[in-house]
Amino acid sequence: MNWHFLTFFGDSTLLLPSAAIVFILLLLSPASSKRTWQWVMLFGTVGGVVCISKLAFMGWGIGSREFDFTGFSGHSALSASIWPVMLWLLTGRFPTTVRRLAIIVGYLLAFAVGYSRLMIHVHSTSEVVTGLALGVIVSATFLFLQRGVEPPRLSLRRSVAALALPLLLVNSGKAAPTQGLLEQIAVTISPASKPFTRADLHRKPVSPASVSPDAR
Repeated sequence: MNWHFLTFFGDSTLLLPSAAIVFILLLLSPASSKRTWQWVMLFGTVGGVVCISKLAFMGWGIGSREFDFTGFSGHSALSASIWPVMLWLLTGRFPTTVRRLAIIVGYLLAFAVGYSRLMIHVHSTSEVVTGLALGVIVSATFLFLQRGVEPPRLSLRRSVAALALPLLLVNSGKAAPTQGLLEQIAVTISPASKPFTRADLHRKPVSPASVSPDAR
């Protein structure tokens, strides 16, 4: 299994444009202005929470050594928030059974992305699980708010156009430099001279008794 290819389905290079596509398609659909802003607020919330958790650790070392937690997995959170909604939207012209199946596929893809983060050793289990939970809450809330409302019925042309950009980005395979950008922001806004790392989280504190008298 090519875990690096699979993990790209949770990368910001792919998912931020996909989130924008969801916004545009909702905006263009008749009588969907309310759901458009529901999406903006929910997706903005998940993005903000992920960024804050990462900045809190990188800049101030706020994390959990016990749970090996340095911030929500952004790949997991964004995947679980976007893919179910994206596939639900693209299958709006199909029967309910097909739309529900598309939502399930979206969640399965998100869980696969989360698992890939573990396989390439860039996140801990707690970071992936909480990231997925955060994303599921966002997408499930959005989809729950659409109950009893006619889903947008996209034309074939719009559906193809909506898929074109993500497919092109998947083929590019170029990851977004979000980690480096967040590290720069963390150092700028915090007292830290360099970003905190996972190694810092697990480094044992030096006890006073272990310091030699000459070093005091």
